[in-house]
Amino acid sequence: MKYKCLVLDHDDTVVNSTSTIHYPAFSLTLEKLRPEVKISLEEHFLYNFEPGFSVYCNEILGFTKEEMDFQTKNWLEYVDSHIPKTFAGINELIWEFKNRGGYICVVSHSMKDNIIRDYKANGLPTPDMVFGWELLPEQRKPSPYPLESIMKELKISSKDMIMVDDLKPGKDMADSCDVDFVGVGWAHSIPTIMNFMKKNCINYCTTVEELRKILFEV
Repeated sequence: MKYKCLVLDHDDTVVNSTSTIHYPAFSLTLEKLRPEVKISLEEHFLYNFEPGFSVYCNEILGFTKEEMDFQTKNWLEYVDSHIPKTFAGINELIWEFKNRGGYICVVSHSMKDNIIRDYKANGLPTPDMVFGWELLPEQRKPSPYPLESIMKELKISSKDMIMVDDLKPGKDMADSCDVDFVGVGWAHSIPTIMNFMKKNCINYCTTVEELRKILFEV
C-alpha cells in the first residue's frame, strides 16, 4: 500500500451522525433555549461549515455560558443513547486497510469513548489511536497535535499517512503537517460545502469506492 496509516474523521465521514444524532440533539436544545428559532438540517450543516458551531452558538444565537453548558450536557446525553450507523462500504474499506497491515487512527470533534463505542457497535476494528473532543482546545483539530502525535507514536513520517475528512478543519490540519488529504462528500449534497471542498482539495470523493481506489490502486 502507498500509505501505512489511514487517519479518519468520524462524523459524516465514517458514520452518518449529523442527520441522525447531532441535528436532532441540537433541535431539542433550541426548543428549550430558543423556541422561536427553527433551523433545517441543511441550515445546520451550513452553520457548522461556516461560521462554525461555536460561533453560531455564541455569537449568532447569543448563548450564555450556562446555556452552552446545557447545550453540551444535552448533546452528550443524546450521543450516549444513540449509536450512528456507518456509511455503505466504509466497513469493508476500513477492514481491508487494517488486514493489509495498515494503522487506523481517528481525529474527530466527537468524544473518544463514543468513537470507540461506535466502531465496536458497527463491527469495526478498534482504532490504533483516537483524538477527540476530550483534548485541550488547543490540541483539537485543526491543531497539528493529533497528527504529530500519531507520527511520533507509530514511528512513521507524514508521507506514510493520509487524512480523510468531510470538512475544512481536517484539510487545514493535514496541510499543516504535509499529510495527503482526501475530502469526502457522501453525507449530504449541499452545493456550498461540496463546491468549496472540491475547489480546495486535490482529491474529493463522493462515493466510498472512489476513496478505495485512492487507497489501494497503485
